[in-house]
Amino acid sequence: MKYRFFSLVCLLCGISSLHAQQALPPPSADLRFYEIAEAADPGRLETDIQKLVDFGTRHTLSDTLSTTRGIGAARRWIHAEFESTSSSCDDCLEVSYQRNLVPAEGNRRIPEDTWVVNVMAIQRGTVYPERYIIMSGDIDSRVSDPLDGTSDSPGANDNASGMAGTIEAARVLSKYKFPVSIIYVGLSGEEQGLFGGKGLAEKMKSEGWEVIGIINNDMIGNITGIDGVIDNTTFRVFSEPTFIDDGERDRIWRRFYGGEVDGPSRQLARYIHRLTNQYCTNLEAKMIYRLDRFGRGGHHRPFNDAGFPGVRIMETHENYVRQHQDLRTEDGIDYGDVIEGVNFNYCAKLTGVNMLALAGLASAPPPPANVMIGGAVEPSTRLRWEAPATGKNDYLNELDELAGYKIYWRETTAPQWEHSVFIPAGTVDHTLKNIVVDNYFFGVASVSKRGHESLVVFPTSLIPRGLRQ
Repeated sequence: MKYRFFSLVCLLCGISSLHAQQALPPPSADLRFYEIAEAADPGRLETDIQKLVDFGTRHTLSDTLSTTRGIGAARRWIHAEFESTSSSCDDCLEVSYQRNLVPAEGNRRIPEDTWVVNVMAIQRGTVYPERYIIMSGDIDSRVSDPLDGTSDSPGANDNASGMAGTIEAARVLSKYKFPVSIIYVGLSGEEQGLFGGKGLAEKMKSEGWEVIGIINNDMIGNITGIDGVIDNTTFRVFSEPTFIDDGERDRIWRRFYGGEVDGPSRQLARYIHRLTNQYCTNLEAKMIYRLDRFGRGGHHRPFNDAGFPGVRIMETHENYVRQHQDLRTEDGIDYGDVIEGVNFNYCAKLTGVNMLALAGLASAPPPPANVMIGGAVEPSTRLRWEAPATGKNDYLNELDELAGYKIYWRETTAPQWEHSVFIPAGTVDHTLKNIVVDNYFFGVASVSKRGHESLVVFPTSLIPRGLRQ
């Protein structure tokens, strides 16, 4: 009798222990990511930037037939580099050109109809091959006159640095396999009006591509600012608060329930900030809460315009004498975007930040759907959501990789998420007791068994009255 009682107690304790284990959150770190953060090679970045500089000019209107000079030679070399990387990983990259014809009519920086050609390499995901996270750099360069397609325009920092970083990211991350697809792309026509990004974004939108977001890199190599500051320990992440095409319902929702700074692009920026803090040393992401620099633009904007999340990563302190300048010396000042102005170690650090974000989002499950919130005139806040969709390929074992969810919350004036709680898979409803909904903003992310998180989803509807109890 005593033996049976002891056995029963052991069985109940075992079941209780199993349930406790199942409720435990997944690991908070992926050890591979410490390696990925430091894997970019400054020497290879220097070699690639020098190669791009050696094309003389990469202006959108420059020579497209020469094998040694102009944007045509540059994009063919980029294509060859992606192909070389692919051959080293059993053809793991799908390398292609993507082009669109930009008419001269209505475009003051396009004097004649011009083909704008991007170079794209897709590392296909093993579970969600039709979901994409994108890293981009710009191929083209310019001097003082935006229509000058013949003068030497080295464009070492603007933007051979971002293009070289994208090539290097493909080399490093192609050694790994990820559930989600990664796109590495060189975009053209940026200096003439963001035409490369616009063409690719329109293609993706019209064909229904599921884009998690784009990380645009534009000038990631300069550490000596026009303001006299030398800084290799910070960088900027630009993000807009919400989509420009949000409708009347979205505006009404934000007015009464919040979300003015919680659009998908802003969540992508916060994601980059979090991973930088976690895996990088002596490097800080400075969140800039605006679309881009004051009155200026970058190649993430066309993707934002098309309804895709997108951010810009770049150096903190710009040097304007090295941007969009004819090569010359005036009053003892050397003008021009030459390679001597690029810090390759810094470029490697920012390339590492990109690779962290790409690897993190390419490893994460899809985000929760239809996130709802309730709690008006109540002492607690309740959140409810739907499990991630299975995707176009209906991957049957998908939920085996879903550990659960994280509910995040922060003060309404806080720029970053401050608090979180893990909710095991199988639960799609949780009440934060004694957390008054008036005083915080909230969001929910999906979490894989290895601890990788989706972007945080801000609630966009109220829990129906019939489900509030």
